[in-house]
Amino acid sequence: MTVESTAARKTTRGGGKRATAKKAAPAKKKAVAAAPAEAERDQLVQLLTPEGERVEHPEYSIDLSDEELRGLYRDMVLTRRFDAEATTLQRQGELGLWASLLGQEAAQIGSGRALRDDDYVFPTYREHGVAWCRGVDPTNLLGMFRGVNNGGWDPNSNNFHLYTIVIGSQTLHATGYAMGVQKDGADSAVIAYFGDGASSQGDVAESFTFSAVYNAPVVFFCQNNQWAISEPTEKQTRVPLYQRARGYGFPGVRVDGNDVLACLAVTRAALERARSGEGPMLIEAFTYRMGAHTTSDDPTRYRRDEEREAWEAKDPILRLRTYLLNEGFADQAYFDSVEEESEALGKRVREVVRAMPDPDNMAIFENIYADGHALVDEERAQFAAYQASFVDAEEN
Repeated sequence: MTVESTAARKTTRGGGKRATAKKAAPAKKKAVAAAPAEAERDQLVQLLTPEGERVEHPEYSIDLSDEELRGLYRDMVLTRRFDAEATTLQRQGELGLWASLLGQEAAQIGSGRALRDDDYVFPTYREHGVAWCRGVDPTNLLGMFRGVNNGGWDPNSNNFHLYTIVIGSQTLHATGYAMGVQKDGADSAVIAYFGDGASSQGDVAESFTFSAVYNAPVVFFCQNNQWAISEPTEKQTRVPLYQRARGYGFPGVRVDGNDVLACLAVTRAALERARSGEGPMLIEAFTYRMGAHTTSDDPTRYRRDEEREAWEAKDPILRLRTYLLNEGFADQAYFDSVEEESEALGKRVREVVRAMPDPDNMAIFENIYADGHALVDEERAQFAAYQASFVDAEEN
């Protein structure tokens, strides 16, 4: 059974005055705290409700063909199927680690499909859906996690940078690249992905400062999945994440991260804004990590099942599927064909990963310095002699 069919199945389921002042103070504090929460809900950009109903937004709109809508659904289902297969492969000992995107498909596919070919992407290590949109073969994502390469693809082939494990550093890379794009006079934009936990990193703050001061054509896309490993969002910020942009001098917007249409519309507008010379923008995709942070994590130790179940009801794939069915944009035959395709993808991923060759032991010394380096040459020779000693021992 595929993850797509799993999503489909979920459709079934002292003194008087002084004492008075002291008692009144907590009530007053609660009243003040309630107002921002209501404002937060009002600020959420949404075009497709959790029930699969199409709604309009005064600032962001989108008009897609039936084929484009079906394509978004296919993207999300296949990405989820690939992700599930990668998780299984790790559990079977075929991968060293895996960071699942389960629940974040809409944020990634929506923003990924908003990009033009000449735009450049700087991901973290969970943007499997964005990689799919950029044409990176899914099996190429797994080489690093299997330990057979240090990346797996040429970043310039798809304008999709290598995965970044160092938290938040890719936002600096994106900002610098965007400043270069600006100086070259190119008509393109840059997008940097990061999580709610990474928003606390100094690198992200520095990126915000430089991009604002230099009016760089970069979009910061924060996938707020509620948990930075085991730390909740309230341990990262006292205000909604998108409001942080205001302090740096550029706009921020919060979008329903489980609404693929809203993510597409908002990201498309932000990218066009950047291309037209209006500078950076922060998008906070309000979503949820339905699985573990990585396969080495146990989310049951720090969050309740009720919380996960509440977000499962907002499943991005189920939401779009309901809309397609209700509007007659897709039928059961189409869904069956996507499920069949997803099974074929899972099989291919299994076969390719298990057949990946061991890396060349000497490859680690390549592509470090453009013109070579004496110390690296010395280390290469030492390592080669070390490897040769094993061969000599076997022969003797």
